[in-house]
Amino acid sequence: MGCLGNIIWFICGGFISGLSWIAAGCLWCITIVGIPVGVQCFKFAKLCFFPFGKEVVYGGGPGSLLLNIIWLIFTGIPLAVESAAMGCILCITIIGIPFGLQHFKIAKLALMPFGASVN
Repeated sequence: MGCLGNIIWFICGGFISGLSWIAAGCLWCITIVGIPVGVQCFKFAKLCFFPFGKEVVYGGGPGSLLLNIIWLIFTGIPLAVESAAMGCILCITIIGIPFGLQHFKIAKLALMPFGASVN
């Protein structure tokens, strides 16, 4: 399912989700202070383009918590709402449920990306 799922995902909505993360990364990289946040956005854009067969592992410490709070205020909520809405729309049909679940995984990642790693 991994390869075929990623191809169908990319065509049917993963491209839009990945572009959202790239746009967020570009906006963060405009400022010098936001470059580390932008680089993290680019890493997770790669996940958004091809999410099947990958797991997100959450961890981190106080520094991650502080960055997640700043991220949530400025960028996290719109990305999470976008992914959650797309996930709900896809879960209406039985065929779209696996793709909707991937959007929910990305929505959770959009709420707390720092301290998370993709395996």
